[in-house]
Amino acid sequence: MTHDNAVPDGGLSTDEQRVIDAIEEEGIDFLRLQFTDILGTVKNVSIPASQAEKAFSEGIYFDGSSIDGFVRIQESDMRLTPDPATFAVLPWRTREGENGGAARLICDVVDTSTGEPFEGDPRGVLKGVIDRAAEMGFEVNAAPEPEFFLFEEDEDGRATTKTNDAGGYFDLAPKDLAQDVRRDIIYGLEDMGFEIEASHHEVAEGQHEINFEYDDALTTADNVGTFRTVVRAIAAQHDLHATFMPKPIARINGSGMHVHLSLFTEDGENAFHDDDDEFNLSETAKQFTAGILEHAPAIAAVTNPTVNSYKRLVPGYEAPVYVAWSDRNRSALIRKPAARVPAASRIEARFPDPSCNPYLAFAALISAGLDGVERGLDCDDPIRENIYEFDERKREEYGISTLPSNLGEAVDEFEEDEVVQDALGDHISEKFVEAKTAEYDEYRVEVSEWELDQYLETF
Repeated sequence: MTHDNAVPDGGLSTDEQRVIDAIEEEGIDFLRLQFTDILGTVKNVSIPASQAEKAFSEGIYFDGSSIDGFVRIQESDMRLTPDPATFAVLPWRTREGENGGAARLICDVVDTSTGEPFEGDPRGVLKGVIDRAAEMGFEVNAAPEPEFFLFEEDEDGRATTKTNDAGGYFDLAPKDLAQDVRRDIIYGLEDMGFEIEASHHEVAEGQHEINFEYDDALTTADNVGTFRTVVRAIAAQHDLHATFMPKPIARINGSGMHVHLSLFTEDGENAFHDDDDEFNLSETAKQFTAGILEHAPAIAAVTNPTVNSYKRLVPGYEAPVYVAWSDRNRSALIRKPAARVPAASRIEARFPDPSCNPYLAFAALISAGLDGVERGLDCDDPIRENIYEFDERKREEYGISTLPSNLGEAVDEFEEDEVVQDALGDHISEKFVEAKTAEYDEYRVEVSEWELDQYLETF
């Protein structure tokens, strides 16, 4: 949907009036006003479609103190401002007694006490980083590759870790029994405006990947949240549970969300491409890459934000843990994918996982990259060998460090990195550290089944 902010006599912009017209044409009875909390959970306020004009002109108020990490009870009034460009009809009937069609609008959060964007709104944080890139003369494009598992449900409708197929990488039926589910998910995504590039079975049993077209960073972050919602809803229609948990099953590959990034100049040229470079990467691209590599240990707290994230980030399961880049292999943190045309030149950050808040993850990655550009950081040569086969001495020889080995270490790195903290802002940084420290502390005092099996009868 194009952005046209002209305001006709009725008081609504052209984009907003298009939404009002579409609500009538599609027979929409309810609108889901969606926003995202600090931890990446999609929240929504449901209103009758008849209130759409009020939502655009006045906003919809809600109690911010009820959202973990937003505000305290004495400063709780927040206002949702819908972005008309995000209007989409939900491709399924909800289970909440809604008789007609339903649609969603993604919202920005406004602090009613100041009338300014709420500093704890992750979408607003990403907008700020995008504005910073624009001031430097760049538009940021992004494309994610989110992976997920499909598991069977038990007789009570609860998720199990039993997969409903025995497929592997790029398998076809009969092993890939979930291809019908993927097909329905793709249809649902296309109904909501996605352009799907490809879908396939991933390496592990029950694991899948659906790739969609790149777009500007804000639209892409919006799309990640929508993607997760659609995948879960349509899987449930097939009596399956879809999970974006990074490592739901031990000793097999976990789920990642590789993020492709590129900068474009104001005249539409790819700022990452250089025909004369050996790798077809411009100096800007290399500086951007160097920025991400320098800040990677702190970024990991945001892109890999759960205790479980670090069960995926171990050598031997195709997950990148080594802070380096390569133009050839996938053992490095950042890869330069092959590009058929100059416009497709980009870098691929391979360490994020799909449990992250996409707004905050993109903000951290982009800010780190822009820091590299602003400071003119030198980028080390690519590592063309398989780093997984290096021993510790060889890694030291090449100057290759590793990501944090657990969430606690990642949070410590985050607290020492002003660039990544500045990207998220004081409010979110404080609340994020508070939540993640509590999560890691809670994990540390738990006793696992592995420990009981290993030690209970031995000692």
